[in-house]
Amino acid sequence: MFVDLDRFKRINDSLGHEVGDKLLVEIAQRLRANLREDDTVARMGGDEFLVILNNLAGPDEAAVMARRLVGALRRPVQIEGRELVVTTSLGISIYPDDSQDANTLIKHADVAMYRAKDEGRNSFQLFEPAMNARSLEHLALETALHRALPRNELLLHFQPLVNAADGSLVAAEALLRWQHPDLDLVSPADFIPLAEDTGLIVPIGEWVLRSACERHLAWREAGGAALRMMVNISARQFRDEGFVAMVGSVLADTAMPPECLTLELTESMLMDNTDRAIARLEQLRALGVGLAIDDFGTGYSSLAYLKRFPIDELKIDRLFVRGIDRNTRDAALVAAIISLGHSLGLRVVAEGVETLGHLKVLQSEGCDLAQGFHFSRPLPWERFVEDFGPKA
Repeated sequence: MFVDLDRFKRINDSLGHEVGDKLLVEIAQRLRANLREDDTVARMGGDEFLVILNNLAGPDEAAVMARRLVGALRRPVQIEGRELVVTTSLGISIYPDDSQDANTLIKHADVAMYRAKDEGRNSFQLFEPAMNARSLEHLALETALHRALPRNELLLHFQPLVNAADGSLVAAEALLRWQHPDLDLVSPADFIPLAEDTGLIVPIGEWVLRSACERHLAWREAGGAALRMMVNISARQFRDEGFVAMVGSVLADTAMPPECLTLELTESMLMDNTDRAIARLEQLRALGVGLAIDDFGTGYSSLAYLKRFPIDELKIDRLFVRGIDRNTRDAALVAAIISLGHSLGLRVVAEGVETLGHLKVLQSEGCDLAQGFHFSRPLPWERFVEDFGPKA
């Protein structure tokens, strides 16, 4: 069994390595306590452990043991007066079915562990030969992603945000796309998590911000109407110590008016270490840029923290919008979020507006801005200018 703690780096980064080390000791003790006398557990390094189970009746018994370990490790841990909850992803390979070579068995268990992470973490997976093919595809995609930025394979599409009352253009959200040389456009869902895991999201994120600001400059020089540019920021970027300085540098280099740039962040990013997050938000606010919470309603939605965050805008997740013209509960939730946002002095944006019915409900509730296929799909910049830019 290959055992890996989920998001252990967050604990190390936010609480320090001393707390992280004590957590690892506790995890090791729990592993030992839930194994049999003739089983072996060893720390491979970092937050990875290897477990060897002897004399199993078969895969079913291995699954029972894995379920026990996953359950034992997710119980809260008390360290220095803090209650920590850490989950585990676990992969299993079995001798001799999966290999007769020790190194290969470990590799296969590692592949199965990553499959458990891909499936949502806090679980286990038994190795299957098909996983090797997926692992190789994943590696090939990662290798290609490293080349994507220097080879100019990345591009931006832009989706308009309009005034919900009259449909006039207010802003454009810059959305990253990857034109893989041997594939079609690669879905962001496939490569953004990969960029996060590898750290590539930091240079890629800077490219996105700089490119969006350069487009905005071209828009202004062509005589376009007032337009805000919305850019998504990843958790890895937000935690990067050079992030605020990078934003300031891009603003200066592109002559971007700070008030025309809004950075979108998710609730989970801000809740990771709230005091540090608030300090970082204040630094960004000092630059003059706008700040929005994206996908509101799908994360913590903690009102206690929401009032502390120096933000300007809430974006209601499309999950709530898609049923507002048919489901009274969805409509009530959206109405409550709009009311909450306005009571805090925030603009409210509804994402995923796909029908006239959606728009009418949002208009009746006083939503400020709307975004979705009802108005336009994300467009390449040239098409965006053609459809929404100044007319000759």
